[in-house]
Amino acid sequence: MLLTLRSARLSYMAGAAALALIAGSAQAQSTETPDPQSAEAADSGEGEIIVTARRRAESLVKVPIAVTAYSGEDLSRSGAMDITDIAQTTPNTTLEPSRGTNNTLTAFIRGVGQQDPVSGFEQGVGIYLDDVYLNRPQAAVLDIYDVERIEVLRGPQGTLYGRNTIGGAVKYVTRPLSDQPMVSARASYGSYDQADLVVSASTPINDIIRVGAAGARLSRGGFGKNLTTGEDNYNKDIWGARGTVEIGGYGQPVLIRISGDYTRDKSNARGGHRLIPGQLSGAPVLDDVYDTRGGLNDPKQDVEAYGFAINATIDLNDAITLRSISAWRKDDSASPIDFDALPAVDLDVPAYYRNEQISQEFQLLYDSDRLHGLLGFYYLDASADTQFDVRLFTTLAGLTAFTQADVDTETYAVFGDLTFDLTDRLSISAGGRYTWDKRNADILRQNYLGGGSPVFGGAGVASGAPSTNFSGSKAFDKFTPRVSISFEPTPDSNLYASYSKGFKGGGFDPRGVGVNAPDLNGDGVVSEAEVTSFLSFDPEAVDSYEVGYKGSFFDNALYLALAGFYADYTDVQIPGSVACTVGGISTFCGVVSNAGKATFKGVEFEGRARLARDLFAGGDRVNFNTAIGFIDAKYDEYVTNIGGVPTDVADYRKVQNTPKWTASGTLSYTAPVAGGSIYAGSTLSYRSKTYQFEIPNPYIDQKGYALLDASIVWTAPGDRWTLGVHAKNITDERYKTSGYTFVNADPVTGAIIPGANGLPVGNLGREGTLTAFYGNQRQIFATVGFRF
Repeated sequence: MLLTLRSARLSYMAGAAALALIAGSAQAQSTETPDPQSAEAADSGEGEIIVTARRRAESLVKVPIAVTAYSGEDLSRSGAMDITDIAQTTPNTTLEPSRGTNNTLTAFIRGVGQQDPVSGFEQGVGIYLDDVYLNRPQAAVLDIYDVERIEVLRGPQGTLYGRNTIGGAVKYVTRPLSDQPMVSARASYGSYDQADLVVSASTPINDIIRVGAAGARLSRGGFGKNLTTGEDNYNKDIWGARGTVEIGGYGQPVLIRISGDYTRDKSNARGGHRLIPGQLSGAPVLDDVYDTRGGLNDPKQDVEAYGFAINATIDLNDAITLRSISAWRKDDSASPIDFDALPAVDLDVPAYYRNEQISQEFQLLYDSDRLHGLLGFYYLDASADTQFDVRLFTTLAGLTAFTQADVDTETYAVFGDLTFDLTDRLSISAGGRYTWDKRNADILRQNYLGGGSPVFGGAGVASGAPSTNFSGSKAFDKFTPRVSISFEPTPDSNLYASYSKGFKGGGFDPRGVGVNAPDLNGDGVVSEAEVTSFLSFDPEAVDSYEVGYKGSFFDNALYLALAGFYADYTDVQIPGSVACTVGGISTFCGVVSNAGKATFKGVEFEGRARLARDLFAGGDRVNFNTAIGFIDAKYDEYVTNIGGVPTDVADYRKVQNTPKWTASGTLSYTAPVAGGSIYAGSTLSYRSKTYQFEIPNPYIDQKGYALLDASIVWTAPGDRWTLGVHAKNITDERYKTSGYTFVNADPVTGAIIPGANGLPVGNLGREGTLTAFYGNQRQIFATVGFRF
């Protein structure tokens, strides 16, 4: 893998150099081009919303895809802190930190996603940073600073994007550099000693070269305490920086953007809240859900992520544009995860995640009066290495199950999409993608006695032969088409219908235990092929149908978007963690199944309206934005192995992280004041009951809840100064976002089997594990910003 990455880097640098030469040649040929930096989502006023969902700048009304767009100004005025905030106002979307982490992202769109962050599992929702696909979820909870816009695309994406994503995509686009010298800063201070500072600056060097940089320091005290270590729990300690060099653009036919970014997150480990007393120690349930007693603090929580990219756009002539997106990224995470949330070493999991990727994408775009098209090539070479202990010292003195899983991914794809305007009002689009995925896995699982594994500084000694010692590879390929038809009853409305097929390759479960592989052919010997079959899982696919309507009325004073969707989801990949027996000892195992079939159908509505104008002063206005999502998501077939018998348990399983209802409403008032303007807005968002896992659990599943936010922002004349006050979760709602559960339950129905005291009984470790993690509590903070 290392040699492959090195050779890919050489090819990448050679390609970048060749591209620069081509750029210089093209620049001599033409002097007129639309500036690709001009695509930005409009603010929450009444302007036309421009997005790049189809890799070209166009009105949101024209795009036959369900898209929600947020401009940097929208996000700043609402006090958004990171990308998880936008899930409150995006239909049928879940974005949240993964259980026991601060910046690993769990993302679901329309019921499709992936919760497990370990190597071996591809994400169902693609996260793009300046058009670069982030292959792993670690360090993907992107903080919002120096951002131009964020777009959320719902449904399979593959004919327009480098990496195929089966559920949807989130595009995070940073701010382009100005052609004038610019300095801006934003400082915030608030509850729990929140103290944030973001500074950015850029300047032109000459007529075609600009340089810029941005830095961020984001910090906050904890919402609670770790009563064992004394550390703050749910705190924030982040440094971030970006640097950019731009060549061309602003009327030039060439734009080359060279960028680098760095993030260091040294926030404390996020400890969970126990929902049941300790079965061995009798430790009571704590009163404050943000407090914890987890004793594991080695290794110290530490996440470092950085990357480098070259984005180049060349207008070869008036109709043809060439783009190249070259990128390298790396992140390293050290995470102490205390499952049982007690001082005892009952179910403690120290973990390392080390990810590296290199990618290259080429696009050839054609744009004429009637025909618009894109032809692309994508390559990704990525390594995802995971190491973790599972320490069960209360079960057997010093018992540790150590796992090392190195899963490499190499993927190629060619893709294209054409739109032909049959008339001024009627358009058809057709596209396709062919993807080749290859997974290579090396998985080692070794038991230790007498302490933790040497990898984590433990004194344990290897006990017996490895229960998994596996090397294998699998390849997957698939053609996925997309077609749509659009009709514009008026120039500012669009009625469309589309079909698309999504695909996600299979892989290997890094937590699987090879010695538990069944003898499938009954010859008395578990062969290498049977172990491979046991540890691997198949690709999944979805057939997605969508009809929709978008319209802008009364000179952009009213915007409406309505979409209905239906999806057939097959071979659904379901990763899980269970208690199992290895060598006569109760321990931890991973279980992955291709559950069978699921059906998702629903409706999404988005609207923004000017309710009133010139109420109290000339130019003031009252606006209302809303987003409503409904989804009926259910398993039609869910086959699992119970007592050696394949059993369909679909009637007892739920789709995780997918509430039936999501809704939000934002009421705002904007008025001119003292030569500047004032904005006052409040957002109420609602999510209905959410299941954390496929098996319902009344302890960690979250019932329906609502969050109330509000902001007041004053902008000085000339937009030089801003002063704002923001309140998040005003009612101080306590809501669960994730959890861990290892308790006795009926294998078919999943119903928890209570013990003599009526409480759940743990089936892994002696204390019992039923732990929850919670969303942020009420925060109030003030922000001051300036730019010149």
